[in-house]
Amino acid sequence: MTVEQNVLQQHSQKHQQTLLNQLREVTGTTDVQLLQQALQVSNGDLAEAVAFLTEKNAKVPQQDETTYYQTSQVASDRYISVGSQADTNVIDLTGDDKDDLQRAIALSLEESNRAFRETGITDEEQAISRVLEASIAENKASLKRTHTEVWSDSPNPHDRKRIDNCPVGLKNVGNTCWFSAVIQSLFNLLEFQRLVLNYSPPARVHDLPRNQKEHRNLPFMQELRNLFSLMVGSKRKYVDPSRAVEILKDAFKSSESQQQDVSEFTHKLLDWLEDAFQMKAEEDREGEKPKNPMVELFYGRFLAVGVLEGKKFENTEMFGQYPLQVNGFKDLHECLEAAMIEGEIESLHSAENSARSGQEHWFTELPPVLTFELSRFEFNQALGRPEKIHNKLEFPSMLYMDRYMDRNREITRIKREEIRRLKEHLTLLQQRLERYLSYGSGPKRFPLADVLQYAMEFASSKPVCTSPVEDIDSSAPPGGTTGQQLPPPSIAEQDSLPPLESSGPASGPTTAPTAAQQQRVPIHKPFTQSRLPPDLPMHPAPRHITEEELRVLEGCLHRWRSEVENDTRDLQGSITRIHRTIELMYSDKSMMQVPYRLHAVLVHEGQANAGHYWAYIYDPHQRCWMKYNDISVTKSSWEELVRDSFGGYRNASAYCLMYINEKKPFLIEEEFDKETGQILSGMDKLPPDLKQYVKEDNELFDKEIEEWDTLQARKAQQEKLALATAAAAAAASGASSTSTSSSSPQPMSIESSPPDNAVPQQDPEYMEQPSPTNDSKHLQEDTERAISRAAAEQEERSPEALLNAAIKLEYARLLRFAQEDTSPENDYRLQHIIVYFIQNQAPKKILERTLLTQFADRNLAFDERCKSIMNVARAKLDLIKPEEVNMDEYEMWHQAYRNFRETTIFMVTGLELFQKTNYVEALMYLIYSYQYNKELLSKGLYRGHDEEFLGHYRRECLLKLNEQAAAMFESGEEPEVTTGLGIMNELVVPCIPLLLVHDTERDLLAVEDMRNRWCSYLGQEMESNLQEKLTDFLPKLLDCSTEIKSFHDPPKLPTYTTLELCERFSRIMAAVCRAPTEGR
Repeated sequence: MTVEQNVLQQHSQKHQQTLLNQLREVTGTTDVQLLQQALQVSNGDLAEAVAFLTEKNAKVPQQDETTYYQTSQVASDRYISVGSQADTNVIDLTGDDKDDLQRAIALSLEESNRAFRETGITDEEQAISRVLEASIAENKASLKRTHTEVWSDSPNPHDRKRIDNCPVGLKNVGNTCWFSAVIQSLFNLLEFQRLVLNYSPPARVHDLPRNQKEHRNLPFMQELRNLFSLMVGSKRKYVDPSRAVEILKDAFKSSESQQQDVSEFTHKLLDWLEDAFQMKAEEDREGEKPKNPMVELFYGRFLAVGVLEGKKFENTEMFGQYPLQVNGFKDLHECLEAAMIEGEIESLHSAENSARSGQEHWFTELPPVLTFELSRFEFNQALGRPEKIHNKLEFPSMLYMDRYMDRNREITRIKREEIRRLKEHLTLLQQRLERYLSYGSGPKRFPLADVLQYAMEFASSKPVCTSPVEDIDSSAPPGGTTGQQLPPPSIAEQDSLPPLESSGPASGPTTAPTAAQQQRVPIHKPFTQSRLPPDLPMHPAPRHITEEELRVLEGCLHRWRSEVENDTRDLQGSITRIHRTIELMYSDKSMMQVPYRLHAVLVHEGQANAGHYWAYIYDPHQRCWMKYNDISVTKSSWEELVRDSFGGYRNASAYCLMYINEKKPFLIEEEFDKETGQILSGMDKLPPDLKQYVKEDNELFDKEIEEWDTLQARKAQQEKLALATAAAAAAASGASSTSTSSSSPQPMSIESSPPDNAVPQQDPEYMEQPSPTNDSKHLQEDTERAISRAAAEQEERSPEALLNAAIKLEYARLLRFAQEDTSPENDYRLQHIIVYFIQNQAPKKILERTLLTQFADRNLAFDERCKSIMNVARAKLDLIKPEEVNMDEYEMWHQAYRNFRETTIFMVTGLELFQKTNYVEALMYLIYSYQYNKELLSKGLYRGHDEEFLGHYRRECLLKLNEQAAAMFESGEEPEVTTGLGIMNELVVPCIPLLLVHDTERDLLAVEDMRNRWCSYLGQEMESNLQEKLTDFLPKLLDCSTEIKSFHDPPKLPTYTTLELCERFSRIMAAVCRAPTEGR
């Protein structure tokens, strides 16, 4: 059939399909033949068709499986559902007043039909409208959420800046991950990308679109061009597709918000693109037959041959996405084989004109881009809702389609018959092998070879002449002593138990043994003795057997066991050979001439009514798989793709496979400049109008970066001035500032940007306290000890010599601490800043000035020697010139230490709350400690704490909260359910992107565990209000975007002195180190 005929018949076919869909939805009937029969009987009158079906269904039970023979009657349907089954909404037709119900249905259908005639909008279009409306509604609703629920861009544009030529992501603008997955898969087909970028609308439509279709499709094409151009040349890490989605939303009008299968969107997208290119092709054809590049790229043809009620037929059909059933099949070839053969096909190959019906499909023309739609959703009639099929389905990275081609029809039929014969033989062999491996007539079966071996071991055991109970003294209790009964021993009697556990004579009690103990017989104790007593047989043994009997029996058993083992090996070998023969049946060169390479896998995670979509796309230039997950684009691997796509053990599985013809490299080849021969990349790939569009957007982004940098520079200048002012004020205020500061000590800055609360540069708060508080006493004592040791060791008693000697001694002490291996509960970095500086290789000048500051502490002025040394240290500080010590660098190092202590307080507080099972309060402390610690570790290995340790408790806290929330939801009590969902929405869900962003295995497994817990409720019976809340909550939980949500402000930190902090740190670390380490 020609493209022109297909276009002319498209409207009438869609109208007929609309009627079928309406009948299917209202009546729940999925038998296409029956639906078509109802339309024929009623002459297209929907009310009469409904009456016909309801009466028929009352008499004949509805079939479970759909039969598809309409291809013999319908000339062409490019979206033909080969073996697929539509989801149906269950409508109760069992009311008392059947006539009234049918009249209501008829009125509803008549209204729907009239709407179609007036607007030209089909049911399929309305379905797409609903998913788009849901996306836009979700996007608008997200703007009204509290700050803990909003997906927000990072305020720092540098975080949103594209790195080199990395692929550009797509922002999820509200339940549109399906849009991102489909668009990225198509965009990475470079031929498709070129077609879209170089598309120009027909000249005649610049004045006025002639119909609604042009009015809808052409603006969408322009927005798609704009979106593709940004994905090519943008400086942004990800771009916003809202305008393209808005165009889609405006194309339909629907007040319903119902999530639909994303495959419907893909169908409609290709349909619109085809229409847009068809308009252009018709304008450019100049009398020749128009060629639609979308049709040539994505559509193929197959031949349907078969028998319908004894009559043979043969039709050519057009197809786009080819649907395949998943349920009941293990791999893609099995799905294809089942889809290509329907019904009973024996009559197809015989001369008999039987009444059997069946058909085969043979591809006559495959498209360059071959797309398989995996039917992973089915409607559960009993529960009245769709369910997802999680079965495992394997698919290859290279698919050879030769066996499904019409030109290989005869060869394939021969091979299929051979495979059928081999499988029959295989079944017989497997049944025979099973008899050897599961031998016996009772409920327990064992391998026959083992049964014979056990019999041989029994026969060969040492004969015993007594009954198994005769050699046991019936008067002897199980405890091993004679003349005693079975009551449990008293406390006094337990003193004599230890000797019973020993086999040696020297292990008796200190008191003299009693007569009963001396008469004790050896008793086998399986948990206290390592070997059996010599007189106790290992196994039961025959009581009477002669040598001759044993010799004959052993000979028979040996021979039989050898025969069984040989038979088993032969059967296993035959089974293996048949499996290998079947696997290699299509491996000859003649059947490997149509190779298709896997280009993209579209993945769905979740359940039928809620989930998240992303795509794996192969990059042929880097020779690796890429994962496109909304704004996140990362390198991946075939192993990760298999884990997420095959299904079978998690809620994620592939729902669409896109293969490309390996012999048509133009699909993925880059474009070359015709003059220079160089590969076109970036902006060079764009036509002039799109080049200008991207240039303007990049200029806006550059301006945003410039404004951000200016703002940050201004803030930094203001902070620097504030520090200088604070330092001058502290120097001028002297003793008066000392008394003021002592009333409000600041042992720690708790803000992520500490300069606002920073103390004077020359007197760091953890180095010197203005008054002898507890926090400064340990530092003062360390300093005085160093001075005393210097005075004892130093011959020269001048203050300067003593200062130099004391500084050397103090530095040597701290250096030993820095180099010492310590236990987890003892961190010397918390005790002294110099230890932190040494471990992180701070410059020598920074160390010297920090030590001078320690010895310049005013609190040392309690005797003349210390006072003189303090004065010398202060004089040396005053003599240090600005060019000798960079004060900005000095402050930076001290700020880094303040940040380290702040992170430690977050960690200690969070761990303490976690130990008390106060997970709600603990979470934010653990979250911020992990984030701050990660920033510290990015600058050096010893700048922070163990990342895995903090990650473990962050993860465990989220899992505990998830468990608590799930338990509250399971209770079904309204207050408990509300509290549980509040915990999830306010605390757990905003933190999930933090676990996903770095893609560590344990974090991913934790997220999977949390999601599986909530997804498991979907198949359970529950009250409608709980079902509604669960349905509303799951999309938030299942959203796999790694875009970080905004959080609550950091929790307030308690104020610890250095000694308090060290004690708390040591105590909590000792406690958690004693806890089980599994999973840590």
